[in-house]
Amino acid sequence: MSASFDSDLLFLIHDLARGMRTRADQRARRRGMTRAQWVILARLERQPGMFQNELASIVEVEPITIARLVDRLEARGFVERRPDPADRRLRRLHLLPAATSVLEEIHAYRAELNELLTAGVEGERVEALTRDLKQMKANLLAEPRDARAV
Repeated sequence: MSASFDSDLLFLIHDLARGMRTRADQRARRRGMTRAQWVILARLERQPGMFQNELASIVEVEPITIARLVDRLEARGFVERRPDPADRRLRRLHLLPAATSVLEEIHAYRAELNELLTAGVEGERVEALTRDLKQMKANLLAEPRDARAV
């Protein structure tokens, strides 16, 4: 009854995600950065003005860790903290023009990785897989919190 690890969906998803994270770590290190810093920049590009706590949840680290990562990005001139218009005690994060070259590298890396991962897979199958993975994600997020504690 035990399925081979090679064919078990959950192991495959885990191994694929781990491999993608490992490659991203290596690529980011070439620029003297971390994958977490890349994630922050990419998220701020898509959602400017996020709070650090929002990013901590996305990156899956503690708020103090995000604060340190943002400090480093700020020191490099990639992001800045701006006061929230509704509550000046809060700071929102915004990209600065210096982040453009890093974002271009991130885009190039994503395109390369996407090409590598989908090589030999027909476009319709990639679309179907994307649709199915989105459904799996929705299923997981819709599960009641009580069930997630198990």
